[in-house]
Amino acid sequence: MEINTKKVENIAVASVKGRMDAVTVQEFEKSVSELLSGGENILLVNFSELEYISSAGLRSILATAKQLKARNGEIMFTGLKNTVKEVFEISGFYSIFKTFETEEEALTQR
Repeated sequence: MEINTKKVENIAVASVKGRMDAVTVQEFEKSVSELLSGGENILLVNFSELEYISSAGLRSILATAKQLKARNGEIMFTGLKNTVKEVFEISGFYSIFKTFETEEEALTQR
């Protein structure tokens, strides 16, 4: 898994590439933890290059969302496609989280 982060105005953007499963989810959690420790409260996760997400990945997303909610922050997603999009639909994450087609759309509509 590869994670690149950047800051766009007041939003931290994390682009995730590869697979998010029990083996790699710790990398995601470490990156998010660093962002939160740095004071970030709004996180946009770009999954346009994510090939697969497991239940471990979903649990990590929920844990991150809870941390952000406790700080009056939020997490949003963009670039969902193929099996990752299906997992979000089946798990009900579409009804829980804000999702956008593109990163640009998320940043302008936020």
